Amino acid sequence: MGEKKQNQLRIAFLGMKCMPALGQGGVEVVVEELSTRMAKMGHQVTCYNRSGKQGGKKGLTTYKGVRIVNVPTIDKRGLAAMSASTVAAIRAAFGPYDVVHFHAEGPCAMLWLPKLMGKRCIATIHGLDHQRAKWGKLASTYIMLGEKCAVRFADEVIVLSKGVQDYFMKTYGRKTRFIPNGVNRTKLREADLIQKKFGLEKDGYILFLARLVPEKGLKYLIQAYRQVQTDKKLVIAGGTSDTDQFVKELKALAAGDDRILFTGFVRGQMLEELYSNAYLYTLPSDLEGMPLSLLEAMSYGNCCLVSDIAECTEVVEDKAMVFLQGNVEDLREKLQTACDREELVQGYKKDATEFICGKYDWDEVAKETARLYNK
Repeated sequence: MGEKKQNQLRIAFLGMKCMPALGQGGVEVVVEELSTRMAKMGHQVTCYNRSGKQGGKKGLTTYKGVRIVNVPTIDKRGLAAMSASTVAAIRAAFGPYDVVHFHAEGPCAMLWLPKLMGKRCIATIHGLDHQRAKWGKLASTYIMLGEKCAVRFADEVIVLSKGVQDYFMKTYGRKTRFIPNGVNRTKLREADLIQKKFGLEKDGYILFLARLVPEKGLKYLIQAYRQVQTDKKLVIAGGTSDTDQFVKELKALAAGDDRILFTGFVRGQMLEELYSNAYLYTLPSDLEGMPLSLLEAMSYGNCCLVSDIAECTEVVEDKAMVFLQGNVEDLREKLQTACDREELVQGYKKDATEFICGKYDWDEVAKETARLYNK
């Protein structure tokens, strides 16, 4: 990598599927936002991508000043993350790095190795992944191992919510650093592609946009929405995450109501148009780390309706509508209220962008993370 300049760090990121994010989940977005900013600060940054179908663009070796390395990956459910993070951790342990930054609990199972080799190791816990319904016993056990390795071996543990910070203190007596995610200011788009492909008009739909996984509360949402008297459609946008069977169950639950639309995975202009033209954005989750999709929805000036879990209410404060987690009747009532009271929705929309962009800024997140590296 050449001679290291004064105050320049050699940083490795691992634990994500790919960088750039290419419309993947929250972990991938966080790594892209942080790694590219670190490179811009003058640090030497390497990201370890998975290979195979979950990996990034083939043949890509650099992106916005970040070096991209693809590692061998077993393309099977429950094994992809495990295999890729193991190989990445081995390479990082024996590579010329000052800091190795692990993302998500599972990959932290290998954190001890670069630590043993004298690297400074940082772990970002994006959520309590062992609680996610999609994982089997083997994967959950491995994820718990990662959590315990992060607690024991990481120089610093970063968490994205106060609730997770409390969990680590109560469970392990481990102090953590609360550094939330950020959000970028956005440009609104008119309904063009979404009108042509799905027949969607501005303010004509309620939007859910995130991964289609059980802990996002989608079953509650469909059950509640089917009882709402409205012409506004329910748009469920997002890809699967080892959850194809779950998506079949959702579509069966929605069968017979032609107001409910599944778009599949979206990104780029289509994603921007969906955020820009929604009447209401909803995230009825049971479990979150720090929901980037919620930050993004508010950055587009959306009125949001979220469950009352701490990870959502800490983000929105009093700038969004809230319902009781898991309570279908309360969710139905709040959806009906939003559909009936346009002035209420417009009131929330008015303040959303400035509030969220003022509260969460990626440049500040990157600077605070870099200070942690240098401590």
